[in-house]
Amino acid sequence: MQDAALTRRDLLAGTAALGVTAAIAPRAAQAAPASAAIDAAMLGAARYMVEKVSHQGGYVWQVLLDRSREWGEMQAYPTSVWIQNPGTPLMGQVFLDAYHATGDAYFYQAAAKAADVLIRGQHESGGWNYHFDLAGERSIRRWYDTIGKNGWRLEEFQHYYGNATYDDSCTADCAKFMLRMYLEKREPRYRAALDKVLGFVLASQYPVGGWPQRFPLRDEFHDHGLPDYTSFITFNDDVAAENIVFLLMVWQTLGDARVLDPIARAMDCFVRAQQPQPQPGWGLQHSVADLKPASARTYEPEALVSHTTATNVALMMDFYELTGERKFLDRLPEALDWLDSIRLPATIDPQRRYPTFIKVGANTPMYIHRRGSDVVNGEYYHDGDPHNTIAHYSSFRSPDVAALRARLSALSARPVAEVTAGSALKGGRRPLPRYFTLGDIAIGDLKTTATHTIAPSAPGEAAAILAALDAEHRWVTPLHTTSHAYTRDGYATPVPGDFSHTYVGDDTDTSPFPDPRPVPGISTAVFAKNMGVLIRARATA
Repeated sequence: MQDAALTRRDLLAGTAALGVTAAIAPRAAQAAPASAAIDAAMLGAARYMVEKVSHQGGYVWQVLLDRSREWGEMQAYPTSVWIQNPGTPLMGQVFLDAYHATGDAYFYQAAAKAADVLIRGQHESGGWNYHFDLAGERSIRRWYDTIGKNGWRLEEFQHYYGNATYDDSCTADCAKFMLRMYLEKREPRYRAALDKVLGFVLASQYPVGGWPQRFPLRDEFHDHGLPDYTSFITFNDDVAAENIVFLLMVWQTLGDARVLDPIARAMDCFVRAQQPQPQPGWGLQHSVADLKPASARTYEPEALVSHTTATNVALMMDFYELTGERKFLDRLPEALDWLDSIRLPATIDPQRRYPTFIKVGANTPMYIHRRGSDVVNGEYYHDGDPHNTIAHYSSFRSPDVAALRARLSALSARPVAEVTAGSALKGGRRPLPRYFTLGDIAIGDLKTTATHTIAPSAPGEAAAILAALDAEHRWVTPLHTTSHAYTRDGYATPVPGDFSHTYVGDDTDTSPFPDPRPVPGISTAVFAKNMGVLIRARATA
């Protein structure tokens, strides 16, 4: 559950998330490095990451050059394997893409190392947590009891559940990678891991169609007296959408009919969870019993949520393109009208005109603040004051309501048969695209008549990436985030200072924060970005 203002998108520094592409666009007429030079550079960079940086095939996000400290979303151990993007599944996908672009077996072996270590960290139920520890259970519990416990704003790490999560696409990213690895060479160990995670996705789905954030279900962490939110039906961070994408991929490639009813129920859950008038939107989470908005972290109150509502509107239009069923469009105008009704005056925030949280039953904004200095003495609270809100989770959003209206109007005017042409549900089986790291994946991309292209690299882009490699085949980059090392638990009383809108509290807060003096290191995000440029150059050669 990434924080809105310092998200993995920031950490990726422009790296595209896993994506689906199909046709190859013609190469632009431009001077470019020879294919052999690109292949050699990619191979050298991959060898460094696999043989010098990885933890037995697993990865964290960033590493100091002297290896004295490492981080995923928080500081990691030398035995940590991080799942969250840009972690181990993304690295595996990059290696598999490089294998497809070059044919060099080393890249497949690197992808296999990533897949094999992920199998070691697969929960017995079939899913994955945010990270796991090659040193075993005692080591990961020590991490949660020290570093995790003291991350003030990273409440999802403050308690060790010992189960698996859908948050931040952790399980879905691993599931897609296992599917792709199995389809590559039909190796039995990847089929076993794939079957295990598919069973997890099917078993964890509620009858109403939604999924909890974590599974197997727990009721353990009642932060500041709030309910344990991890069993609530979760829309936040595209939990349901990512699971639907995975199930659609399984249907398209394996033809496993078991996934069809879960896909249908998952899409129907969006319809059923849309709230009645006068607030026809959605929350980050919804209760299972009555599908009402529910609270999550202490700075995510029980509320209707503007960006989640806009995301769900777009997803329901995707569902219409998959099925042709009007129920997915019928109430979308209500949701868009409601979003317009909560638009703020430009005097509050001229760039982001929609409040993140809207009070259930009152239609008034709920702005998030905090007081104190760390996880022990601090707390989050909400009120109606838009000033001095927390920086790491914005109280304001900027959904493009006009674009959503335009898409809805265009969809409604087209014949149903035309809208559903190429639907992943209506078409036959087909292989996955060859490249997964060159664009954003979306439900709408999963069509049997996909026309997406890989655009050529910009002039000089590949040459610049090659030139940036050092003598050790590394892309050394400034690491723009850091954290306080764990030394003790938080203080009983606040220390002097104003931490109301900083990314980090006092010196006991282990949350990451922007480093005012970035130091050089190795970043998986930068590696993935640069490899993507070179893979693109090879794919469009």
